[in-house]
Amino acid sequence: MQTHSQIIVSSNFEKTRQEIAHRCEQEGKLFFALLKEGNFLVQDAEEALEKAYLASEKEQVILLGAERFSEVVQNKLLKVIEEPPPRKSFILLFRSRAEILPTIRSRLPITQLDHQQRQNFDELDLASLTIEKVYAFVQSKGRLGADEAKRIVEGAVSEALKCGEYRFDERSFDLFRDAVRALDMGSPPAFVLTAVLLKLLAKKRKKNR
Repeated sequence: MQTHSQIIVSSNFEKTRQEIAHRCEQEGKLFFALLKEGNFLVQDAEEALEKAYLASEKEQVILLGAERFSEVVQNKLLKVIEEPPPRKSFILLFRSRAEILPTIRSRLPITQLDHQQRQNFDELDLASLTIEKVYAFVQSKGRLGADEAKRIVEGAVSEALKCGEYRFDERSFDLFRDAVRALDMGSPPAFVLTAVLLKLLAKKRKKNR
């Protein structure tokens, strides 16, 4: 586990925190973590910035993680990420790559950890996804809740990245991030999930015949 400034995408925040803390101890670096179960608030960002600008003779790693970082919070952190104080490194911990603003993605390398908790996609083989399978999968979920829909969206994007059958660009991740936001704002889960899976299908690599 590297301790340089970066974005880490993982579903296991505590395991990631422990690994980074252990590596900092080995490297003789100071370590500060601020992890939130819900939203990372503006006051949390202000606390992190205050910590960052405290003078220190030692290298320090600041780990910030939450279920959700709003655009306001991510933009508030942008300046310190672009121009960090001396001897300070920032690691941002996200549940989903789709949550990350393009301005943040363009400034930090992204690490996708292997110890993520896998979603069960046995019913939805992403390597052989078709429009018929998309609609059948969504119908099989019945009255889908927003939280479950978000887990499926995030897991589907993660699995699609792993299987290598899809073409992704920055615009793709913006669309997936917008889908998660739509669920947070009360859009019908089945509609959003269908839209995301159809967008995924459009990104599927065509096989040479």
